[in-house]
Amino acid sequence: MKSTVETLSATRVRLAIEVPFDELKPSLQKAYREISTQVTIPGFRRGKVPPQVIDQRVGRVNILNEAVQDAIPGQIVAAVREHDVKTLGRPEVEITEFSDGEPLKFTAEVDVRPEIALPAPEEITVTVEPVEVTDEAIDEQVGSLRERFATLKTVERAAADGDYVQIDLAATVDGVEVEGGSATNVSHEVGSGKLLAGLDEVLVGMSASDSTTFDTKLVGGDHAGSDATVAVTVRSVKEKQLPELDDEFAQLASEFDTLDELREDVKGRLLRASRMEKLYSARDEALKALIAATAVPVPESVVSDEVESRKDAMKEQLQGAGASWEEYLEAQSKTEEEVDSELTESATEAVQVQLLLDTYADREEIQVSDDEFGHEVVHRAQRAGVAPQQYYDQLVRSGAAGMIFGDVRRGKALAEILEKVVIEDTNGERLSLADLRGDDDHEGHDHGDHEGHDHD
Repeated sequence: MKSTVETLSATRVRLAIEVPFDELKPSLQKAYREISTQVTIPGFRRGKVPPQVIDQRVGRVNILNEAVQDAIPGQIVAAVREHDVKTLGRPEVEITEFSDGEPLKFTAEVDVRPEIALPAPEEITVTVEPVEVTDEAIDEQVGSLRERFATLKTVERAAADGDYVQIDLAATVDGVEVEGGSATNVSHEVGSGKLLAGLDEVLVGMSASDSTTFDTKLVGGDHAGSDATVAVTVRSVKEKQLPELDDEFAQLASEFDTLDELREDVKGRLLRASRMEKLYSARDEALKALIAATAVPVPESVVSDEVESRKDAMKEQLQGAGASWEEYLEAQSKTEEEVDSELTESATEAVQVQLLLDTYADREEIQVSDDEFGHEVVHRAQRAGVAPQQYYDQLVRSGAAGMIFGDVRRGKALAEILEKVVIEDTNGERLSLADLRGDDDHEGHDHGDHEGHDHD
């Protein structure tokens, strides 16, 4: 086999390959064997049909075509290795010359990984918001926990915002009762806006046994969009009572003995969440800065394949949810062209990141151990709900094992880059990756998952 490589662009090459006819003989023999097992010819056992008989029945040209299609992928792989071409995506093959007994000549155009002049990560500085937790944030979290332990007590007064009422509703359009437009003993928080427009306004000031009507526009059912008159009757008014913020509450709502201990635990949780948020932000900013500094060229066909893959996944998810692609576009108020544009933008960035990390991994000679690869396979198998060996066997059969290997290698490259980039907060304080990971922290305990109850 002889081959040459021609650079078409920063991301595409054309391989010109010539294969002597003798090198096609293994593929030719394979084609004869396979067709021999598929055809039935009187006087010959299946699988024992001589080549000359197959030529007569099937045609020598068809056998040659089968052989060529079998041989081409292996010849491309050999040429790629010979010229050390880092391919991306599927090659486009064109047979330029071939006849029986003569060399096979063909070209294969394929996208390749571009040469990238990657700066040292130490030269990159990224800025994130400070890792901090305010008293207001702690108060909000404790307040949310306090809300979960609120109780409702029936009161003999008019309803106000924040109260809970039990109500009956009945809607009519032009004096005719709306089918399905009535409900009894509905619990509703006054001021929440969760039911009909205009309801909260009339409920304020109403007491138990009071009735009134209000006008609204229906949003569902056969009368959606119609103006309706709704009669509402209040059955009861309940006041939400929050527990006192004290040590007794801490013991009720958590495993802590004091309110101070509870607040300290909440602070720790918020601090870990803040650190994780800043870690993700540092990762994203570092990748953006590296992409901007290198101007990574992107193979169009690779991006196009990624866009189609993402779109297919979206359509599959929609179908699983009982929705159509057209309904999705309508709900998002977008055209297909707009969605394609958004997908192209995100796919382009994803491909750039992949190329950048692959380049860094090559430069730094980052390796993936069997244990690291095995751990990732086990992790993905658990997420997929299948046995690790079964998952691995599926990867091998589908040829996807290399993809996972590449993902693990890129993950190691990214972790190394983040160890080296300069991370500062907006106050000018230098942060290490260990700071953002909170390596010295210890996980706190989970709060109890108790619920409040109604009391009359």
